Amino acid sequence: MSDVLTERTPRVAAARKLLRRAARLEAGRFLVEGVRPVHEALTWAEETPGSDTHRRVHDLFLTDAVADRDPTLEDRARSLGIRTARVSEKAAAGLSDTVTPQGVAAVCSTVTVDLDAALGETPRLVTVLVGVADPGNAGTVIRTSDAAGADAVVLAGDAVDPHNGKCVRSTMGSLFHLPLAASRDVDAVVDALRGRGLTLLAAAGDGETVLDVTADTLLAAPSAWLLGSEAHGLDDRTAGLADHRVRVPIHGRAESLNLATAAAVCLYASARAQH
Repeated sequence: MSDVLTERTPRVAAARKLLRRAARLEAGRFLVEGVRPVHEALTWAEETPGSDTHRRVHDLFLTDAVADRDPTLEDRARSLGIRTARVSEKAAAGLSDTVTPQGVAAVCSTVTVDLDAALGETPRLVTVLVGVADPGNAGTVIRTSDAAGADAVVLAGDAVDPHNGKCVRSTMGSLFHLPLAASRDVDAVVDALRGRGLTLLAAAGDGETVLDVTADTLLAAPSAWLLGSEAHGLDDRTAGLADHRVRVPIHGRAESLNLATAAAVCLYASARAQH
């Protein structure tokens, strides 16, 4: 067994910098923490093993406790030629931005692709998060999009970095399952969606179309859901770019639904109508 790396080891110190967005942008890499998300990252790596230059997962750091509990992590990483190292508990804590570190982290290449690549030729269901800044909400919507069978997720405008630690954890590995794109230019995103024949649906509390079974004909068409931030929803200009403004009916006294719940209702309604 090789020596256990500490928080001062250069490899660990370099990985720790990836907790900062600027470092992630510069390196084109990010951290994935937790046993299940790391297994998902290794599956992603298995799909395209690549050379040292193009490898999707570069390093695996784990504590003795995690290695003893799940020895398949090291075995899978080594079979892919990924550098693997045992680290101290303190070093593992330094690779986490949570109060309860998981004891395992992988350094991965960033997952976002350009907009055209994410959308492909003929998407049927796309999720667009416009100006969504909360990483937990964004990650949950990415996970929900994956579960609902969406073809892609686009983060548009001044949105959160999907490689943010909380966002990555909230996806529970789904960020490795479907294409993700990020573009600050909302108009360019809208143009790309229209260019693929998608109907644009804006989720809006005051929308003229009610999301119920009477909307199934509309939902059955290839479409993209535009979802706004938790606090403010879609701005009027962006909502005005949509073909239809759709509201989820509120049958009780709640003022509204949170973003992740509204996204789940909308996406599954589309999935039901399309399938």
